[in-house]
Amino acid sequence: MYLLWHTLETILAPEQSSFWVVLPLAQLVKEPTTDPVAIFLIILTIMLIAPLLVERLRLPGVIGLILAGVIVGPHGLGMLERDSTITLLGTVGLLFLMFLGGLETGLDDLKRNAGKAITFGLATFLLPMAIGTAAMLPLGYSLLASVLIASCFASHTLVALPLLNKLGIMRTPTVTATLGATLIVNVLALLVLAVVVKANEGNLTLSFWLFLIPSLVIYTLSVLWGVPRLGRWFFKRFGHDEGAEFTFVLAAVFVTSYLASLIEVEPIVGAFLAGVAITQIIPRLSPLMNRIQFIGNTLFVPFFLISVGMLVDPLLLIREPRSLVVAGAMIGAELISKFAAAAGSARGFGWPFANGMTMFGLSAAQAAATLAAITVAFDIGLVDELAVNGIIAMILVSCVLSPLIVSRWGGKMQEQVAMADDNAPLDSPLVALGKRVLVPVANPDTENNLLQLAIILTKRVQGTLLPLHVLADGNGPISASSRMTQRQLLDTAEDIAHAANITVETVGRIDDSVAWGVIRASQERDADLLICGWKGFSTYRENFFGGVIDNIVRSATIPVLIARFPQPIKNTRRIMFALFGKQAQAADVETTLDVASTLAEELKAPLHLLHITTSAYHGNYLASLLEGKEVLLQQLQGNPIKCVSATLQPDDLLIIIASTYRRGQSVLGRLPELIVSANWDSNIIVMKFPVS
Repeated sequence: MYLLWHTLETILAPEQSSFWVVLPLAQLVKEPTTDPVAIFLIILTIMLIAPLLVERLRLPGVIGLILAGVIVGPHGLGMLERDSTITLLGTVGLLFLMFLGGLETGLDDLKRNAGKAITFGLATFLLPMAIGTAAMLPLGYSLLASVLIASCFASHTLVALPLLNKLGIMRTPTVTATLGATLIVNVLALLVLAVVVKANEGNLTLSFWLFLIPSLVIYTLSVLWGVPRLGRWFFKRFGHDEGAEFTFVLAAVFVTSYLASLIEVEPIVGAFLAGVAITQIIPRLSPLMNRIQFIGNTLFVPFFLISVGMLVDPLLLIREPRSLVVAGAMIGAELISKFAAAAGSARGFGWPFANGMTMFGLSAAQAAATLAAITVAFDIGLVDELAVNGIIAMILVSCVLSPLIVSRWGGKMQEQVAMADDNAPLDSPLVALGKRVLVPVANPDTENNLLQLAIILTKRVQGTLLPLHVLADGNGPISASSRMTQRQLLDTAEDIAHAANITVETVGRIDDSVAWGVIRASQERDADLLICGWKGFSTYRENFFGGVIDNIVRSATIPVLIARFPQPIKNTRRIMFALFGKQAQAADVETTLDVASTLAEELKAPLHLLHITTSAYHGNYLASLLEGKEVLLQQLQGNPIKCVSATLQPDDLLIIIASTYRRGQSVLGRLPELIVSANWDSNIIVMKFPVS
């Protein structure tokens, strides 16, 4: 090895290879741009053009952003300097990238795939550590230096994460396990960095461990417990201000990231935990989630990818030929170890080869976390410049390969998911429910929650939202103020639907009465579901002569969902579907259960089915209905009102089916009103089906 090294040093010495070093590109631009407007213009131009160009070559757009960063950076054309501004924007992009990864990883998903995430996380950490250390020791590096360099191989950055959303495989068990493994491996790699630095300084004492481990545990639990509760309080108080909601999310990301740095943990760990915490309180199909993903994927994350490209110096390997050996060893060790960990884990889990390759592609990319670690090591003199050059070369190769691998093998995973959906049983009566959802809007205070509910049920089947406002003529002309109110309500509804990327058709109508306007609009617009707001009670006059809700429900030929939301729907922590007596044998239960399951999935809330009877129930209908579903069944005997009130918790969403009624009662029956009266601050949905 020494002879090989000496031969390379003699033959490829810098003074003998200087004729190789030509920088034709850098000569085109004498000074990097300093004008802030020009800098932002160049970056935005790259964001627009680079992905389009490489996608025409059937390459992922992520590669175009990285390569564009190489071209315009200080080692290319020299148009942009990687100064504090670019570093700031790149750091924001990295934190947002990790935040988006956490946002797509709910605690329930992590719990379901915890075993696989831990297994893959340990495998993709230990194998690179072992292989990397073994590869660096023969090159003359000390044990501490070899271990630290190997930790750079172990950590990874989810550069290809934006591709998963496009492929529609973000929430598959494979990706969830990989995201969980990312958290584990990055924490372990950063712990190795901290330990090696302290060992090199001779300060690896008991006090270091007594500070780091408890503080990390307390920090993690505090974020996962505190952020959701603070978010629910904030959304409850300021839920009508969309700008404040988005600002709160950004603040949560950067506060948790900064707090992580205070306990000597990388901020990216804090950003990921913030995503895991916040995803519990933001529905996946909500306008707020759509805004977060849109801003992140189109602005912040591209900043990070461009900044990574600006770090790469392609001519460095020519100027320092000896780094070819180091870079080759690093690249080989990193790719081999990551592939072995991913392929072995996927095989052990019984997953197809495409899943293993997708895991490999996601875990192969190295970027800022790796650079941060090697920079610290270089600053304290633990590694030399050759190691830094080799790490940069490894970053370039891994960042180009990662999107290519994910794009190809993730596409095969997408085909598997599509085939599974096609082969799924189509016996659910709710398959078409939500194609065209009519939502009468009349109260600005309740409009947002009703539309959020409609969006969840509509978007899953790519349906159309139909916001409706009816003006009753009352045998007289409609005032200008009434028309203006109608227009404002419908405009607000349209904005909310567009923010959630939902097809929307607003309906403004003048009719004899509000109730008949709603019924006629539902028939004319071919609606298959009607969602109405409800105050929670009815007067004696309404019971005898019929209120708006009563008249709508009596005349509707489609299912009617009556909702009352004293609390924001996004604050829901549990879905409680209550059945009473022989309702458990009704044909409409399965439809309502599908609605409840959809809401539970999108609101990331567990679904509980509460069956209340006055005597022992021995039917097998519920057991067969719940087979294969993640539903907790609880059977109680006694008074329905008392049973529901004793079981209902704050931030629960109660779903019931309207029962029969007698003249002089609300068309929904007495039970919903009695439940609301006993639980005034609880959200409730009442399903009413037309009599067949």
